[in-house]
Amino acid sequence: MVTGKNYKFWFCTGSQDLYGDECLRKVAEHSRIIVDNLNQSGVLPYEVVWKPTMITNEVIRKTFNEANADEECAGVITWMHTFSPAKSWILGLQEYRKPLMHLHTQFNEEIPYDTIDMDFMNENQSAHGDREYGHIVSRMGIERKVIVGHWADKNVQERIGSWMRTAVGVMESSHIRVMRVADNMRNVAVTEGDKVEAQIKFGWEIDAYPINEIAQYVEDVPKGDVNALVEEYYDKYDIILEGRDPEEFKKHVAVQAGIEIGFEKFLEERNYQAIVTHFGDLGSLKQLPGLAIQRLMEKGYGFGAEGDWKTAAMVRLMKIMAAGVKDAKGTSFFEDYTYNLVPGKEGILQAHMLEVCPTVADGPIGIKACPLSMGDREDPARLVFTSKEGHGIATSLIDLGNRFRLIINDVECKKTEKSMPKLPVATAFWTPEPNLQVGAESWILAGGAHHTAFSYDLTAEQMGDWAAAMGIEAVYIDKDTTIRSFKNELKWNSVFYR
Repeated sequence: MVTGKNYKFWFCTGSQDLYGDECLRKVAEHSRIIVDNLNQSGVLPYEVVWKPTMITNEVIRKTFNEANADEECAGVITWMHTFSPAKSWILGLQEYRKPLMHLHTQFNEEIPYDTIDMDFMNENQSAHGDREYGHIVSRMGIERKVIVGHWADKNVQERIGSWMRTAVGVMESSHIRVMRVADNMRNVAVTEGDKVEAQIKFGWEIDAYPINEIAQYVEDVPKGDVNALVEEYYDKYDIILEGRDPEEFKKHVAVQAGIEIGFEKFLEERNYQAIVTHFGDLGSLKQLPGLAIQRLMEKGYGFGAEGDWKTAAMVRLMKIMAAGVKDAKGTSFFEDYTYNLVPGKEGILQAHMLEVCPTVADGPIGIKACPLSMGDREDPARLVFTSKEGHGIATSLIDLGNRFRLIINDVECKKTEKSMPKLPVATAFWTPEPNLQVGAESWILAGGAHHTAFSYDLTAEQMGDWAAAMGIEAVYIDKDTTIRSFKNELKWNSVFYR
């Protein structure tokens, strides 16, 4: 996943000069040790950069503004080693514009019972100083992440690393540009929304192009390039003819190769990172983009079907946030299709007409070319597979007219009880938490869409932190959800976010 930036996070330690130079020397020494150990832990996905101790209004303000101007700085981690008067932080915090973490830790893990004296107390008072600092951040109404615990604890480090991914998502959100091929599916509500407000809130640029403008790029792809990509397909995937003539089948696959190359060139030349298509407006394209879109998603592009630009941007965002996760299981666009309501086996079959990202595949991936009534074109080639088992999150960003809401549902992905030999699409099967009945009812009460941006590799906490940083509502559907409490939460939120 290419973002174009080698992101880093600044580590800023707060103190003051009441206790003399020797105390400040120890503060600097301790904070350097913490930073070095965090970087050597192997847990954090991004580098932490040590900054000199911040003891005056001028230094704090200057440092925060330098962080604003540094394109590689994705956020600042703050820690008060000693007492740091909160008024010194006001101007710097007012001018700071990037993600902020408050690490509430201290250098020593255990109280040194045998030797502790007032000198130690004065030098090691994070329990005191962090509360002073936390007060002013709360009073100023500034969104930040608070993480509590000893800096060497692996759980604390993992939480820092998790927040780093969210912070990068916040930074990269303003670089997401969505290309709409044609328009939204006619008469569909949930996939539409206020594109101007989305740019104000999230930084997304959403632009529309006539279908034949991009179709011309497809037509202009050299035959040699198409043939080379088709050979790559044939080397990488299982070819599932199902009685079709091999040469005729290959021609269908070649159409998708041309679409992949043409679409990608168009996206690269115009600097777009996400794309939407609409089966009702295909212009001169010979097939609805299927295999081509699946491959583009695998390369990191966001996608939404039927003009769903919100989901396309969210898929791109979540792919950025999950980039580099060890043993990643994948992130994709999905759609709720049909239920299994057998007691004890409840779940939702997830798929789409064609476009599911192969990063979520479990086992072999094949190519099929099958009829598709929607689109009124020739049989489109598509990648077919089943998705991995395990925990994931399904998200839906919706426009309620006066605000955006992000719905986040923890789900458990499973294998279907039986195979589906006549279903020629990639699929997943999951049960939403806490169960299908409560999960689906909560989703519907919240106004969730039938399209989702799904990931095995991100958490509800990360996506909720992203929503908080963007200043929008987030609601969680998980193992603790009850309908009564969820309805009340929606009512309370309608007052808070009005």
